[in-house]
Amino acid sequence: MERLNKLKELFQPVFDELGIVLYEMKWINDHEHTLQVAIMKEDGSMDLDTCADVSERLSELLDEADPISEEYTLEVCSPGAEREIKDLNELDHMAGSYIHVKLAKPFKSMNEITGELISSENGIVKMSYRDKAATRTAEVNKEDITFARMAVRI
Repeated sequence: MERLNKLKELFQPVFDELGIVLYEMKWINDHEHTLQVAIMKEDGSMDLDTCADVSERLSELLDEADPISEEYTLEVCSPGAEREIKDLNELDHMAGSYIHVKLAKPFKSMNEITGELISSENGIVKMSYRDKAATRTAEVNKEDITFARMAVRI
């Protein structure tokens, strides 16, 4: 864990310069030892050119500082279209996003809701969701959300 924290410190100036947010960094011990760095832009989006640019810059930093003694592969990627929303306070700035939430207390007998986030303020998350042919609105307490992720609209 300490090694990852030192790498985060090393990488942070690049992230700051490019307006990048570190979503997650971890070691993957598959057939190769891989340092996976999942990033996104401040607005939550990501594109291939930005991943390539960040990968190149981080590679240069790693070559200069040489903080990793064993062989490894660097993988810079996006968190994915259905990334987990780890901090529910992110919802306060995500109006218009399509999300999926799991609830501790059912809302109209539903334990999960997928729909468009209308707002998140004062601890209340308001979503628009489809119920058969009708569009409905759900209001749930943020504290009742046990899991949230981005969703892909089909």
